[in-house]
Amino acid sequence: MTYWNGHGMNGWGWFAMSLGTVLFWALLIIVGVLVVRALGRAPGPPRPPVDRPAAEQVLAERFARGEIDEDEYRRRLAVLRGDAPPSGGHSP
Repeated sequence: MTYWNGHGMNGWGWFAMSLGTVLFWALLIIVGVLVVRALGRAPGPPRPPVDRPAAEQVLAERFARGEIDEDEYRRRLAVLRGDAPPSGGHSP
């Protein structure tokens, strides 16, 4: 049995068809974006941040360049290592 309603769709038919088409393309685009993002990720654990020199290494470089003297180098190194005097002042 064929349902015959003239030679075309009514307004609701056009609306449903248009909405279905928009939803179909939106779904395809979303799936495409998710697939690209999933394939773009590196497997395994996240990459570590860019290596920055350790504080002791920076301090040693400053001492080697002559930016700080030996006393200041030793005081700052003691602070970094946790060996600083409890008073927080300068040593005699």
